[in-house]
Amino acid sequence: METTRTQLGGVKLSPYGAASVVPAPVNRMMAEFASGFRDGIDINVGVGYVNERTIPVDLFRRAMDAVIADPVRYRQAFNYGGPAGSQNLVHSIKRFLVRRGMPPEVVERNRMIIGPCGATSVLESLAQVLPRGIVVTSDPWYYIYCEALERKGFEVLAVPEDAEGIDLALLERKLAALGERLHEVSFFYVVTVNNPSCTVLSNRRRRALYAVAAETSDRLGRRVPIFFDQAYELLVHDPAAEPFESVLPEDELGIAYEIGTLSKVLAPALRVGYLLGRDGDLMQAMVQKTADTGFSAPLFAQEMASWLLDNAINEQLERVNAGYREKALAVRRGIEEHLGPHLEEYRGGSAGFYYYLTFREVETHERSRFFGRLTRTTGDPAWDGPPENRKPRVMYIPGEHCVHPRGDLVERGRRQLRLSYGFEETPRILEALRLMREAIEG
Repeated sequence: METTRTQLGGVKLSPYGAASVVPAPVNRMMAEFASGFRDGIDINVGVGYVNERTIPVDLFRRAMDAVIADPVRYRQAFNYGGPAGSQNLVHSIKRFLVRRGMPPEVVERNRMIIGPCGATSVLESLAQVLPRGIVVTSDPWYYIYCEALERKGFEVLAVPEDAEGIDLALLERKLAALGERLHEVSFFYVVTVNNPSCTVLSNRRRRALYAVAAETSDRLGRRVPIFFDQAYELLVHDPAAEPFESVLPEDELGIAYEIGTLSKVLAPALRVGYLLGRDGDLMQAMVQKTADTGFSAPLFAQEMASWLLDNAINEQLERVNAGYREKALAVRRGIEEHLGPHLEEYRGGSAGFYYYLTFREVETHERSRFFGRLTRTTGDPAWDGPPENRKPRVMYIPGEHCVHPRGDLVERGRRQLRLSYGFEETPRILEALRLMREAIEG
């Protein structure tokens, strides 16, 4: 009997495709909130966008004019580029790193490539070119990337942090517990200013983690890379903070790689992300992955970024960090004023634009009273307001989505949240904190 079209089954998906049909929890939550978001009424301290006032629009105009005016230096800027990235941009980033203290010989002996679409694309490419296996990272984890890794078939081993980063004693115990499965370790991944926990990786801990990756490489008889995601390293705005020191000068094995971005200090829309580390098969595979993705990152954006690094980055860094420092201090005062009595601890405010709050008793997950009150979904008209005119809503990232769902911190995550002070202006963030107190005590 002939099959009719109405009897056809669905499209057959890959394992990754099948795992991607259902939106990730944070994506679903933010989409639901955004569908009815009211500018000037609702407050979003969940989204990790940069503050619009930090984006140097006038400098972008100047950069674009400079690229257009010099077709010799910025050759064919509106055409396709090479998959390894604009050499202008590569050299500009290398000069910038040297100005920030990296020894010139270290910069030159390592290779730099530009990702096809920002630092996130570098991370995605690594998941394509490295073997499926175990990825060692921190808990709380960078949920956007780590959830994507699990959809792609990796297993994430999330190790709780202490005040300096991944807890070394716990890391050693978890690696030892793998037993024969240690050979399944694919790579180590560390965010140096952790998103979401805001823990700043100390230089001492950075070197200790490198030593663990080196020891693992020795035991397995192959290089096990360790990737340091430096997304927020240019946003260290606390003058008392320890300056970051790269491990690349000491990387004799060629296993350490640094992932950088200009998104947080210039503009996310530039989509400039890079990978710096020892040249070899990994770098060659990454370049081919960029070619497969779309030839190259947009060349005109790379050339604009090169001009900005050569001509305007110092002033921009000072301006951006001064702005975030002012906001961080104001929000810290607001946290202590409105939520202090209810908090077990909070981290953040030294780098990037997040605070990570741990409450003593208040639960923050999506099924909690606290969450329902802030999103005005309690079902009580006196609290929510009428459907056609709901009271102001507040969106944050619940800690339950920031920790590994099968890790050590599941229960603790039910009392945590990530608060972004990046996007909204300070008065709106302080109002959100007042509403949080009201949701607890009202």
